[in-house]
Amino acid sequence: MSHFSTIQTELRDRDALLGALGDLGYSASEEAQPVRGYRGQQVTAEVAIRQEQGADIGFRLNPDSGCYELVADLDLWRQPVPVERFLSQLNQRYALRTILAATAEEGFQVSEQSQQLDGSIELVVTRWDA
Repeated sequence: MSHFSTIQTELRDRDALLGALGDLGYSASEEAQPVRGYRGQQVTAEVAIRQEQGADIGFRLNPDSGCYELVADLDLWRQPVPVERFLSQLNQRYALRTILAATAEEGFQVSEQSQQLDGSIELVVTRWDA
């Protein structure tokens, strides 16, 4: 029998989470809605990715930690990559978005950004001081 699994994350910034999901090609809801699982089971998540086959992916805010945790019926996981790889890719894009936001806030601009052969992302940021 399938059931929902919860995976803890360190994802705290909702906008960075939504942006990272978009970077990976996922269209996520911006309002809380039910996430569907096995035989119509549902849980509510603040961020949800609807799937055609009905096994949705959600991110629910944990009020104790302040982090969004992944909620999904992992027995019905039908993504092109395993859940561990999905989270790894999501964490990378989330970190990039967080770094870009923080550097922009400090007055830096990205002068170079490149994807390395090992999958890492290299950034060069600059700031002109007067």
